[in-house]
Amino acid sequence: MNIKAIDVYLNTNTKRKVGILAYKDKKIYFEYEKEFLATGIEISPYKLPLKSGIITCKDTIFDGLWGVFNDSLPDGWGKLLMDRHFRNININPILVTQLDRLNYIGNFGMGALIYEPQYELRNSKDENIILDDLALTSQNILKGSSDIVDELLLLNGSSAGARPKAMIQLDEKQKNIIHGASTLKDGFSHWLVKFNSSSDLEEAGKIEYIYSLLAKDAGIYMPQTTLLKGAKNSYFAIKRFDRIKDKRVHIHSLSGLIHSDFRYPSLDYDDILALTLHLTKDIKEQLKVFKLACFNLFVHNRDDHAKNFSYLLDENNNWKFAPAYDITFSNGPGGEHSTMYAGEGENPTIKHLLELAKKHNIKDANIIIEAIKNSILKFESFAKDIELSNKVSKNITNTIHNKC
Repeated sequence: MNIKAIDVYLNTNTKRKVGILAYKDKKIYFEYEKEFLATGIEISPYKLPLKSGIITCKDTIFDGLWGVFNDSLPDGWGKLLMDRHFRNININPILVTQLDRLNYIGNFGMGALIYEPQYELRNSKDENIILDDLALTSQNILKGSSDIVDELLLLNGSSAGARPKAMIQLDEKQKNIIHGASTLKDGFSHWLVKFNSSSDLEEAGKIEYIYSLLAKDAGIYMPQTTLLKGAKNSYFAIKRFDRIKDKRVHIHSLSGLIHSDFRYPSLDYDDILALTLHLTKDIKEQLKVFKLACFNLFVHNRDDHAKNFSYLLDENNNWKFAPAYDITFSNGPGGEHSTMYAGEGENPTIKHLLELAKKHNIKDANIIIEAIKNSILKFESFAKDIELSNKVSKNITNTIHNKC
C-alpha cells in the first residue's frame, strides 16, 4: 500500500495520458503531461485548469485530492465495500491514501478517467447474475458480513450514494444480466441496478422507477430506465450515460467541479443555473437545470445535493448537463432541500421558481411549470400501473398534491 505515484489517463476515443498524481509527505501533487496540455482538453476547468509544472490542491475538501479525481472514488456503499476489502487483507482503512484507493479503482470507475498501475482483483466472469442473490448479499454486507466483497467491489465500480448498486450488462430484451466489468458482449449495454439499503422503503425500486417515468413525461432529460423483476423483489435499473457501448464519456459531478462538499447543504439552484450557462455556453443546457429544479420541488426530491448533478464532456470538448439521476421521494437533510431555491430550502414554492426564471431569463417559465405539474399529477396512475402499494401511493400522492 501507500502508492507513491499513479498515472492518469483519459480513455475516450483514444487513450491519452493526462498526467501523474504523486504522494509525498502526506500531500498530493499533480503534473499534466506536456502532450496532454497541447490537446487543450479541460478535464476540470475551474479547479484543475491546464497548466504546466507541479500543482498542489489548495483545499482539503476531498482529503487533498482534486474533485475531478475524487469523482472516480466511491462513497457510501462503494466506500464501505472498499474498506471491508482492506480489512479482509489486514490493512487498516485509515492508513489507506487517496492514491491507494484510485489504484483499486483502476479501469473500473465511472466516466473516462483510468488509473495505472491498477490493483488486480480477481477477474470477473460472464455468467448470469441473479439479482435476488446480489440483493441478499448486499443486505448481509450492510449487517457486517464479508461474503464476496471483492466481487461486489468490482460490480460497484466507483458509483456514489448510500444504496447498494451493481454495474451490470443487460441484453436488449432485458432478460439476461451479466457482469458489468467485462468487455461489452454483443446485444448487451451497460446499466446500473440498485438494491435497498437498511433505511429504504421496501418498494424503493418501484418508487424510483415511477419517478423516472414521470420525469420523462415531464420532458426532463433522463436516461432509459427499467424495473427488473427478481423472484422476490423488483429492482430499479438505469442505463449508464457515461458509456456509449464500450466507449467511455468523461463525467464530472457538480461537487467535484467546484469543490463543494455534498454532505453539507451549501448551494442554490441560482448557483447551478449560473454555472451551467458559464460552463456550457448554451441556454438549452441551462433550461435542463431549470426543468429539473421544478421537478425536484413538486415530487419532493430533497436529496438534491451537489453530487446528484453532473456534466459530460462530448467528443468536441463541449460540456453538457448530464441526464437526471437519483431522483426519488426523499426528505433531505433536516427535511429541507439540499439545494435551495432562491434562498429557500424548507418550503420552496412556485414563487421561488419564477424568481429563478426571471433572474436567469428563462422564457415561458409559467408554461414550463404548468406542463411539469401536469405530468407529475399522473403519479397515482403510474403507481397503479406499477402496482405500488396503496399506502405508499397515497402518501406520495398527498405530498405531491400539496406541492402542486
